[in-house]
Amino acid sequence: MADCESMLQDRVLDALAGKRSLEIRGGGTKHFLGRRTEGEILEVCAHAGIVDYDPKELVFTARCGTRLSEIEAVLSSENQMLPFEPPHFGENATIGGTIACGLSGPRRPWAGAARDYLLGVKILNGMGELLHFGGKVMKNVAGFDCARLMAGAYGTLGVLLETSVKVLPVPAHTVTRVMECSEEQAVHFMSALLSKPVPVDGAAWCEGLLHVRLSGSFDAVGHARIGGEELRDADRFWRDLCEQRLGFFRDERPLWRVVSRPAQQPFRIPGNWLLDWGGALRWLKCDVPEEEVRKLVSARGGRARLFGREESLLSDSPQVIEMSRRIKHAFDPHGICNPGRMHRGI
Repeated sequence: MADCESMLQDRVLDALAGKRSLEIRGGGTKHFLGRRTEGEILEVCAHAGIVDYDPKELVFTARCGTRLSEIEAVLSSENQMLPFEPPHFGENATIGGTIACGLSGPRRPWAGAARDYLLGVKILNGMGELLHFGGKVMKNVAGFDCARLMAGAYGTLGVLLETSVKVLPVPAHTVTRVMECSEEQAVHFMSALLSKPVPVDGAAWCEGLLHVRLSGSFDAVGHARIGGEELRDADRFWRDLCEQRLGFFRDERPLWRVVSRPAQQPFRIPGNWLLDWGGALRWLKCDVPEEEVRKLVSARGGRARLFGREESLLSDSPQVIEMSRRIKHAFDPHGICNPGRMHRGI
């Protein structure tokens, strides 16, 4: 794979010399996210393979083009998992794209986000330089934690070559309880769970049904009294939620991603709602004008973004945008890597 790495480096150096931009592409399953970027396509799927995996250390290192399904299969054989439950959005999903987009699944509020498990990276920056950040243990950082900058950077800081990621054992026992309730009742119930000693690692409300996933030891799960009935084939529900395959997502209206306080009462915007992350992440399908949706959500302390081709993936804060611009300039001063993917000019 050294030859593949050298080829990628040559492509970046050639683009730099010719003042051309590059569109970094892995499996292409998350290409619909963010702004469109124009440039020569730089395919990284060939740079694949698990470099190192020690189940006892709960860490693996893999090249960016390694398929997520391959990694999950290897982890499963050792009864381990990616704690942040990343969505694939297609069979060609890669670990590089997963980290670059920084997406996490239903377990995220309780287990943490993708960036929380990213220990180290090897990248090609916009100058064609090979850089290493972090390592293979949790406490390995002195100064700025540059490795975690790559999680959610959408390839704008450089080409991810390798990632080292922390994994966890699969819980000994998992049960999902389901109960009928209104959206208001679901918000109240999920908020109350935060102060109770129950091993929750998933809570979602969809089409009048509240789903609560309990994971841990047999004793911990068995002693959790939250009501409801046990859901059969619960794994399928959580996979379909994570991969946006539920009937809710087949609605052809625009899909909004709304981030809010878990205890936030319903926004009263006409449409279909789905609550995930214990109420902290809410999906909305509606025909309400875009500016009105943003205004109504913002007025109550939330943040609404169209899921897919958004004008910006960054916060509206001028300070955040300026900071992101400076970080981009430090890694990619000539704007070679995925320019404009997250925000115009970044």
